[in-house]
Amino acid sequence: MKKTLFLAVLTALAPLAAAQNLNNLRIMAPAAPGGGWDQTSRAIQTVLQNEGIARPVQVFNVPGAGGTIGLAQLYNAKGDGNLLMTMGLVMVGAIQTNSSRVDLSRVTPIARLTGEYEVVVVPASSPYKTMADLTAAWKANPGGVAFAGGSAGGTDHMLVGLLAKAAGIDPRRMNYVPFSGGGETLAAVLGNQVAAGVAGYGEFEAQIKAGRLRALGISAPRRQAGIAAPTFREQGLNVELANWRGIVAPPGISAEQKAALVAAMDKMHASKEWKDTLATRKWTDLYLSGSRFDVYLKVEANRTKNILRDIGLVK
Repeated sequence: MKKTLFLAVLTALAPLAAAQNLNNLRIMAPAAPGGGWDQTSRAIQTVLQNEGIARPVQVFNVPGAGGTIGLAQLYNAKGDGNLLMTMGLVMVGAIQTNSSRVDLSRVTPIARLTGEYEVVVVPASSPYKTMADLTAAWKANPGGVAFAGGSAGGTDHMLVGLLAKAAGIDPRRMNYVPFSGGGETLAAVLGNQVAAGVAGYGEFEAQIKAGRLRALGISAPRRQAGIAAPTFREQGLNVELANWRGIVAPPGISAEQKAALVAAMDKMHASKEWKDTLATRKWTDLYLSGSRFDVYLKVEANRTKNILRDIGLVK
């Protein structure tokens, strides 16, 4: 009887012991300082510490190859329940295009956190007033309608591929012009070097509100508050895509360690400070934790591979 009671107490205390290990939490941003993954990592750090969920929390950067260098480092930290890595859709694509030896089936999913929907924009002087106008010209001359966006194989490129397929255009025939940053994409659109630009709404927001750009559509499932752009779906193009960001842990951590990390993210997400952070940074709340994120990550990896195959970037 005493032995049974002792074991029951140990079982009950296991999650608490794992939670106490969060007192020395490290978050890897697998990119250079200042980018989206870095900003997300430091926002998580601030809220976890201010809310007393984990202390101390350290953020460090491991840039390179769309996050896959950091991913390999995470994989090599098997069993480390005090390590997290920020990642997202861009990494899902980079794993494919960089032929990474380590993929996301080798990590422990914790939570999807935030996202940003993509918009297609044209200059205010463009003859394309709606997505239907742009699509009609695109169908007539697939290679003659150029789209500017971020790096090849990234979220912007994937969106154009999805739109092409939804419009009945062979994605391999599309004319996509990749740029290294949003500023270059914006300059190409405003300079009429391309027919349209693609990026997260935040990249174009100021120019849209100033009347220099026209947003033809947004990749959200429904219209977004404060954004005067119809969805692609309501314009007959069955396309939805979010440039999401999430958190994963190394492989080989215990069930108790995973539960403690998921619980920490759940608590952070429920806090007022995190909600204020989302509002201040204009991040869309796409929270999904635990087993639901496990399933989502598998589905998203397969979907991304199919998109990149259609575009012709992977076999």
